[in-house]
Amino acid sequence: MTDLSETGAPGPNSSPVSLSFEFFPPQSTEATLQLWRSVERLAPLGPRFVSVTYGAGGTTRTRTKAAIRTIQDRARLTVAGHLTCVGATRAETLAMAREYRGMGVKRIVALRGDPPKGSGGFVAHPDGFTGSEELVVALVDEGFDVTVSAYPETHPEATSPQADIEMLRRKVAAGANRAITQFFFEAEHFLRYRDRVAAAGIDVEIIPGILPIENFARMSRFARACGTDVPRWMESAFGNAQTEEEHSLLATAIATEMCDQLIQAGCDHLHFYTLNKPDLTYNVARALGCAPAPFAMAAQGGVA
Repeated sequence: MTDLSETGAPGPNSSPVSLSFEFFPPQSTEATLQLWRSVERLAPLGPRFVSVTYGAGGTTRTRTKAAIRTIQDRARLTVAGHLTCVGATRAETLAMAREYRGMGVKRIVALRGDPPKGSGGFVAHPDGFTGSEELVVALVDEGFDVTVSAYPETHPEATSPQADIEMLRRKVAAGANRAITQFFFEAEHFLRYRDRVAAAGIDVEIIPGILPIENFARMSRFARACGTDVPRWMESAFGNAQTEEEHSLLATAIATEMCDQLIQAGCDHLHFYTLNKPDLTYNVARALGCAPAPFAMAAQGGVA
């Protein structure tokens, strides 16, 4: 990795909006290099925190810990570790939480987690947590700052939008400090959801989750799986983008316009799903007026 000439943790960006970024743990040497390129690219924007995902049943446990430790040591960023309760006992899940704490991680993004493909739906481990609400209770008891998920377009398994709101209410009542939403592609989806959350008396920060579109076809498949609407105008626009440069400019423009609408509507924090591909996220942040600060990765460290 390239070392810059100045040292020290990145300062806060100069924009009225603060940022956070999600990364996932690498599975190969090439992916490790890509993760560090992403961290180097985005750390100068002074994120409030970054998060690192965690596979169901601890399938990425070792890689997640290695990524967190190296981000802390080399980039000196505040890291939130993801934690799910799929395919694990309570003891195993809490053991991972305590390992996080031993690494100095004080924030956890608590998720039920997606069931294995073809399983027909979530089934709690006989000795595990029944869902995210129970997980939140246990993590709060352990002293963690807990973030949960929220769904502007309703979770695919929710029986109704109101039932989905009630699930968020229970997670907040269990002690969650804030929620980050699933990605969406029209600001109105988030703003209407925020209004419904407020009307329900749920008083926590609701952070919009932003996914700049790196690959339209792959994003569309993912969106269908998680209940996110892909507007027809967007499908048409990307269908007319003939080159990689046109695709990148379009993706940047769409995400920037939506983020600007959110900021104008009072959102003061944006969370970006980077997919370990930093350039679109960086370009959107810069277009929003976020200025990078002098920053250098520490010389030592690496993800195993």
